[in-house]
Amino acid sequence: MVGAVSMIGEYLRVTPSELDRAVRDPEWALELAELVMDAQEDDAPTAADARHFSTYKTWNLLGFLLRRFGFPVDVVHGEEQFAEDEDWGYGPPRFLSVERVRAAALELERVSYDDLLRGVEVGELAEAKVYPMGWEQRGELEWARDYYGRLAVFFRAAAAGGDAVIVWLD
Repeated sequence: MVGAVSMIGEYLRVTPSELDRAVRDPEWALELAELVMDAQEDDAPTAADARHFSTYKTWNLLGFLLRRFGFPVDVVHGEEQFAEDEDWGYGPPRFLSVERVRAAALELERVSYDDLLRGVEVGELAEAKVYPMGWEQRGELEWARDYYGRLAVFFRAAAAGGDAVIVWLD
């Protein structure tokens, strides 16, 4: 995998009241995200216990596979923009409501990574310019398997906790 610039998929679990405040005050939400990320830096919690989660550079591969599969929730980019004038790295953040987090969690449990890979040819990824590029061999698709599994765990925990999720690229 090669890429000149790192683009990282980021997720933050927030309570409904925190989401309401984030929508009203995106700068506060960014500060909250940074505080949570800093606090987790040393602890390295599991995906089930984390408030912040990252799919690292696999975000675009996962997005491609999920769209190709017809996944009903945009877990890679979020679905609702709330800070149009804010830039959290590579554009404004978006969020998934509590209801959409629950729907995503159910689907992530139902859809395996093998389901996503079924019938995929590496040429499709190159043609679609899937970041971070360099898709020459089918084995490279395995790179995101662990991230997908931990993303499912993160969403399951968020759904169980009644949380919404803020999503952004950094």
